[in-house]
Amino acid sequence: QVQLVESGGGLVQAGGSLRLSCAASGSIFRIDRMGWYRQAPGKQRELVATITSGGSTNYADSMKGRFTISRDGAKNTVYLQMNSLKPEDTGVYSCNVESQPWGVTWGQGTQVTVSS
Repeated sequence: QVQLVESGGGLVQAGGSLRLSCAASGSIFRIDRMGWYRQAPGKQRELVATITSGGSTNYADSMKGRFTISRDGAKNTVYLQMNSLKPEDTGVYSCNVESQPWGVTWGQGTQVTVSS
């Protein structure tokens, strides 16, 4: 199976930055896509950004220009650099990995709180 270890969440003031990391381990043949989703209080989980094994990225419109997703293939790790954070960015950020042969795996999530 796949194990995901997330880190980097915390409390930050509006306008600040955080960097999230998610490392995948286990009996993984191949990772096809890695990404981040978030769930704000009282809202449904939403896409933040994804990155494929080839480096193609996809961002939610509200994150474009502020967030950057990247990955280290050798370490099976995905990063999310978050700049110019806003209070509405507050939520639980969860890592998502699509791998072979395990399919989709979710991390437990890391809390990001942006104070005004």
